[in-house]
Amino acid sequence: MIPEGLPMTASALDTARAVLTAESAALSQLAAELTSEFDAVVARLIDIPGRVIVSGMGKSGHVAAKIAATFASTGTPAQFVHPGEASHGDLGMITRADAAILISNSGETKELADIIAHTRRFDIPMICITKKAGGTLAKQADHVLLLSDAPEACSIGMAPTTSTTMTMALGDALAVALMEARGFQQADFRTFHPGGTLGAQLLTVRAVMHRGAALPVVAPDTSMGETLLEMSAKGFGVIAVAEAGKLSGVITDGDLRRNLTGLMENTAGGVATHDPRTISADILLVEALGIMNENKISALFAVDETGQLEGLVHIHDALRVGVA
Repeated sequence: MIPEGLPMTASALDTARAVLTAESAALSQLAAELTSEFDAVVARLIDIPGRVIVSGMGKSGHVAAKIAATFASTGTPAQFVHPGEASHGDLGMITRADAAILISNSGETKELADIIAHTRRFDIPMICITKKAGGTLAKQADHVLLLSDAPEACSIGMAPTTSTTMTMALGDALAVALMEARGFQQADFRTFHPGGTLGAQLLTVRAVMHRGAALPVVAPDTSMGETLLEMSAKGFGVIAVAEAGKLSGVITDGDLRRNLTGLMENTAGGVATHDPRTISADILLVEALGIMNENKISALFAVDETGQLEGLVHIHDALRVGVA
């Protein structure tokens, strides 16, 4: 709700569009002006045995912290170091094995002086992100990533808006380039994102499937009386028919209805649907859910490459962990 006395006006909407247009134009300009120095920075960061230390002051510091977090979550060990704290002992966090990315739009942020001196003293690779090619920071850096000379998006042209957007985007570009250089895959990403909705979306079937004694499974020659008892006891509405651990068929409620005549005189192997739809235990749970929805089924058995039964995943398992 908009507070009384502060009505939303058309000019506010116009301002929003102008800001977004200005920042979008700046990003396009930055992309066009990016040089091969970007390749050199990626190659330098790939080779370091330690972490990427990212630092900046004020709004640049907030952006630096986000860049470090993005690096760390995408396979590039990284850490944000506050320049003020660095001057009071945290320089010890920056080692000879590391590289530093220092951010300053003006290139003259005095709070970065001690980190700059530390990197020069111990021959620590230093990359700067700045708008001023001739600034103090750029002159000291091993590599310079220049921001485009685009105006800030605010009405007075002073508040960090366009400059911080460009810096954030450049950090994202570095993170993605490093991901690709490292061959960082979805499974690696899942390792660093085990929690929350994203973690749930990246769960594999193996992480939630039922296995061992919890599996509803009978041999092909099992009587239907025993089969129904096992099917009811496990409560999945489906049962696997397996021989020597290898899945040979599946019995569902639909199979029972289709075989009502003479059902109790039959065996599990005689009622089962052979060559059933199966999945690998290593696919994403969201993929398994998609298969279930597409085929209007509520459970899938997971098998290995030889057909050995490994587990069962039910649609309720997906709901339970928040994948729906």
